[in-house]
Amino acid sequence: MSEYTTEQMLPVRLTAISDLARLASSTSALGHVTYIVHFERGGKHYYGVFVVFRDYYKLYGLPMFYYVELDKELPGNYLLFRSDEAGEVVEIARGTKPGWIALPIVNLAPENPQFSKLLPML
Repeated sequence: MSEYTTEQMLPVRLTAISDLARLASSTSALGHVTYIVHFERGGKHYYGVFVVFRDYYKLYGLPMFYYVELDKELPGNYLLFRSDEAGEVVEIARGTKPGWIALPIVNLAPENPQFSKLLPML
């Protein structure tokens, strides 16, 4: 049986939840299924999206985790995003709204083996 290795995921910290909403909604608007993952570690709450930066040099893709670190858990199950000529609006909600891009928040347990190398870098 051959040994299979994966590239280490690269964490990329964003400055605000609005940056995460903008990033995630841009992929969602292109028809990709996009969701926000959430987990708690050391009293901090992490919200992020997994992205593969395609065709990274000779690699098939570089796995990346774009995230924000918050002191408190967000009070909802969806990150809602709307952008028009008046500007951007980001809301945290318990449900969806017509005319908004709704990004579901999925809660993960930090004990997942996939996070073993990622968590110390956050």
